[in-house]
Amino acid sequence: MQESALRERITSNPDVMVGKPVIRGTRLTVEYILRLLARGATVEEILQEYEGLTADDIRACMLFASETLADTSFMPLAPEMP
Repeated sequence: MQESALRERITSNPDVMVGKPVIRGTRLTVEYILRLLARGATVEEILQEYEGLTADDIRACMLFASETLADTSFMPLAPEMP
């Protein structure tokens, strides 16, 4: 699937989940899906848990996060230790 089509799967509406980015047509936030993945859930486990969700929806979450981070500058919270 092309990146432009993946981008269309993520939406933000102030009336849905306080405006957090969600998978279109759901109340599943990008943050929630990424947290599931970070905690070790597989794509297959997430798809089994949430009927109607697709692998492309999960890829869209990852694309959204990567593009958001690409536009962010980071300042270290503490100096690195040698």
